[in-house]
Amino acid sequence: MIKLSNVSYQYDNSKTETLKDINLELERGEVLAIVGPSGGGKSTLLRVIAGLEKPKAGEMFLGSECIYGNGVFVKPEDRGIGMLFQDYALFPHMTVAKNIEYGLIGMKSRERKKRMKEVLELVNLAEYERRYPHELSGGQQQRIALARAIAPMPKILLLDEPFSNLDTFLLQSVREELFGIIRAIGITAIMVTHNPEDAKTQADRVIQIIDGIASESRYEQ
Repeated sequence: MIKLSNVSYQYDNSKTETLKDINLELERGEVLAIVGPSGGGKSTLLRVIAGLEKPKAGEMFLGSECIYGNGVFVKPEDRGIGMLFQDYALFPHMTVAKNIEYGLIGMKSRERKKRMKEVLELVNLAEYERRYPHELSGGQQQRIALARAIAPMPKILLLDEPFSNLDTFLLQSVREELFGIIRAIGITAIMVTHNPEDAKTQADRVIQIIDGIASESRYEQ
């Protein structure tokens, strides 16, 4: 589903590479967790995959399409990649319905509303379409952010520290609920996390990145 070959990245103001010859291949429907210390390159890798940062070397394919390499650089909005941000990034002045419909600009009005209702049903928040983000709990906000990310039917979903804003009381139930939805729709997902428990309980595979170098890690399930 996604393949990275010898991908390297270096920030303009840095003397060393943040990512060094990353090789990664992920099958459709797999969930990958990326772990490692702060500053090691975890979130940078997500940004590179999303197209928010341009590598200095390597190739990237999404399915059969080259999204970077050999003179090709596909813009973020044209990659078919969904992102679930750490802070959810919901628009506070928009209702739940409008937040979800925001990413469906290319659809006709009737199609947008239909798709919005479909994803709200999927995340079990069908009755919340007229609510505003501040009227929802942290777990509900996260599910709305997930609904917005998957509404355009992306090829792959990227999650950057998706549970860091949740308190310990909510963490386990929300984590299981969120990945239950991801598994149910069969979407390929890559999650960056600082919490080994996220990786251990939810990922099919785990990659550790330290000082820009990636290696496969194993957790006992």
